[in-house]
Amino acid sequence: MRCAVVGAGAWGTALADLLARNGHDVALWAREPEVVASVNAQHENTTFLAGATLHPGLVAHADLASACRGAELVLFATPSHVLRSIARSAAPAIGADATIVVATKGVERETLAVMSDVLAEQYPAHAVVALSGPSFAAEVVARQPTAVVAASSSAAAATKVQRALSGDEFRVYTHDDVIGVELGGALKNVIAVATGIAEGLGMGFNARAALITRGLAEMTRLGVKMGASPLTFAGLAGMGDLVLTCTGALSRNRSLGVEIARGESLDEALAKRQTVAEGVMTTHSARALAAREGIEMPIVSAVYRILFEHQPPRAAIGELMRRELRAEGDT
Repeated sequence: MRCAVVGAGAWGTALADLLARNGHDVALWAREPEVVASVNAQHENTTFLAGATLHPGLVAHADLASACRGAELVLFATPSHVLRSIARSAAPAIGADATIVVATKGVERETLAVMSDVLAEQYPAHAVVALSGPSFAAEVVARQPTAVVAASSSAAAATKVQRALSGDEFRVYTHDDVIGVELGGALKNVIAVATGIAEGLGMGFNARAALITRGLAEMTRLGVKMGASPLTFAGLAGMGDLVLTCTGALSRNRSLGVEIARGESLDEALAKRQTVAEGVMTTHSARALAAREGIEMPIVSAVYRILFEHQPPRAAIGELMRRELRAEGDT
């Protein structure tokens, strides 16, 4: 079918390549003229996914409307902070029967809306599917085995996305817990910053395991309060994505935490990146969500203090260790 992928960062490019390999007619919209040129002339995104050869049938567009027009499936993979504005711009070109997919992981800072809700507001007559799970773009484009989740309140829409994306190396499971899948994909980035900070301080595997496990507890507490199933956080979009992002060498959020712990300021660490570390913005949103819902999230709070209140990382970790003793199952 005709597909449009909106956003040509590493993840959007990898998904566009995957759809093209699966036999679909794929248009990839890129804001950067150099990305359009390199994809069309060299079959490579030299800016965001250098070294990966893309399917020759994949066509990049500089014009958003031309990329989206006639698409039966429109997949958004933009940074979270621009998703709403780009979706609004694309709306006039999107057909009434199109299925909308969001592969962006985050929580909108101003509204505290998850990404599928942002798109549902822009496209109230369309089915919206959230795509999430443990998936580094470089490994997907290299055809390494990967499993993710497509979540929607519409079973038909989730199945449509499942069939469009699934192949020999990429397996998609359907799910109906949209808020759980969305929160898992967003909040794990904050915990990944925390594990990177611990690594940058020279702390060992014990500390990493503790942060991952207690981070999962925080994510689950917030998710359940917001209506998610706790079982979702034990699956691909929860524990799966959390482990990958906290331990994988390709994790932007983990590496940012390492750099912060080693003495770089947040501005310095962000300035040298072409790609977005979503965990920075999600830290703001997660802290605000926790306050709104009355949920204690001490790891999120510690990351916030380090990133935005200039608390020394070692002092923040020390405060976590000195918190009041309690039973592990306490909420």
